Amino acid sequence: MRMVQFGWCTGIKDAGLLNTLGFDFIELALAPLQLEQPEEHKRLMEPILESPIPVKAFNIFFPGNLKIVGPEADPQRIRRYIAAAAETLVQAKASIMVLGSGGARSVPEGWERERAEQQLLQVLSWCAQEFKDTGVTLAIEPLNRKESNIINSVAEGVYYAKQINDPVVRVLADFYHMDEEKEPLTELREHKDWLAHIHLADTGRRNPGSGQYDYETFSSLLKEIGYNGMISAECKIEEPEREMAESLQFVKNMWK
Repeated sequence: MRMVQFGWCTGIKDAGLLNTLGFDFIELALAPLQLEQPEEHKRLMEPILESPIPVKAFNIFFPGNLKIVGPEADPQRIRRYIAAAAETLVQAKASIMVLGSGGARSVPEGWERERAEQQLLQVLSWCAQEFKDTGVTLAIEPLNRKESNIINSVAEGVYYAKQINDPVVRVLADFYHMDEEKEPLTELREHKDWLAHIHLADTGRRNPGSGQYDYETFSSLLKEIGYNGMISAECKIEEPEREMAESLQFVKNMWK
């Protein structure tokens, strides 16, 4: 049975540290890589392609100024961006692309919800087409209502994935967002067949093991459903080396 792998959401500058500490992978942000500026993008990719630790996942898919919902959404620009993203993910040998991007996907005031849903489904469909046969899975990330006004629960993420009905499109469960939305942890069991990625944090969005989140239940449920994908910490830290090392030990103990 494949073992769960642990990573951290951070910048490529921390790749060496994560490797030294014993993490399995690093999760990077895609939007800052300037996909619409080929020369700058190529320059920014250089350290990623030389990373001492595997770059297995990316988050922050769309920059905030590239709206995928609402009257400003430009289908041609969105499709070009998704195609460039697919090329980048293959180049980096990544296997997960997280679709959070609250700024890009939130529904503008006055915009019909039904139209917003159709736009989102269209974007997911384009992603499914571009990621086909690349080995990359798109993981829809539910965000709490302070960050987005659409897709705020694992169940809602699964609703959208089911509309696409393609193994390329799955869902992420983020412990922080679930806690913010008071979403029952049993949703992990309920939607087990749709989970492709996990994000972790702790009280105050700090590093795993530093607060009061119910990790016993969270990890027990993931083990119960046989989750064997990747798990990334996505949180605020002040002392990277110490907090990363402590959190890695904490999650390893939890997932023994």
